[in-house]
Amino acid sequence: MRFGIVLFTSDRGITPAAAARAAEERGFASFFVPEHTHIPVKREAAHPVTGDASLPDDRYMRTLDPWVALATAAAVTERIELATAVALPTEHDPITLAKTIATLDHLSGGRVTLGAGFGWNTDELADHGIPGEKRRTALREYLEAMRALWTQQEASYDGRFVRFGPSWAWPKPIQQTPPVLIGTAGTEQGFRWIARHSDGWITTPYEHELLLKRLGLLAEIWLAQGRIGAPRVVALDGRPDPGRLAHWEAAGVTDALYGLPDKSESEVLAYLDRLAAKLPLA
Repeated sequence: MRFGIVLFTSDRGITPAAAARAAEERGFASFFVPEHTHIPVKREAAHPVTGDASLPDDRYMRTLDPWVALATAAAVTERIELATAVALPTEHDPITLAKTIATLDHLSGGRVTLGAGFGWNTDELADHGIPGEKRRTALREYLEAMRALWTQQEASYDGRFVRFGPSWAWPKPIQQTPPVLIGTAGTEQGFRWIARHSDGWITTPYEHELLLKRLGLLAEIWLAQGRIGAPRVVALDGRPDPGRLAHWEAAGVTDALYGLPDKSESEVLAYLDRLAAKLPLA
């Protein structure tokens, strides 16, 4: 099992570069950041944790751009994976986003993973022209179009949300296609989407109680879709527990991910030291 860090970025506290460098120095394998372009003040969409329009954390309205954040991290690290948990691709132009991700992968030596979400905040998506009821279709098209730009000498795409004629686009990622993980609830519908269109699953923060059962369902659907091997599974964890981690690994969890506190750099570094001491880091 690999162990990673997720920093809920904001315009205060430790910077992504400092956090990623410290995580790499302590032996963590991956560094994840989230995304929200903005939070509409008036919303109909309920947050999945609070169940209403209230937000559990004010960092939702203060998040840094994930690709700029990861670029600063890439510049001060050498091996740590640079990932999102999760990004919202449909809130961007897919052609320029493909260029951004390919450029970061090229400059970082092939270290980028795209963790993507459908987007719970349908009001936010609407401001980007994405109807909430079509957000899964839009994300599928965005991923297909970006993969075309990453892998084809002359790429084109003709969909409802993405359309462009034969085009050249470089750089190509060092990885032929950066891995795509989907952050979503562990439902049959979600797992079918994951098995058809991505490389694995990022759990939600409230999957703990049913995680082992849901991993069984994911494995079943993965095989039924004709996928070879096993999906990557990145599970959000709280306090490390050796027994729980052993059960997770046996059930198919490939990565455990730990959040950093929204505190000063010195406090976050001290937290990382304590966390690293509890984990079997390489």
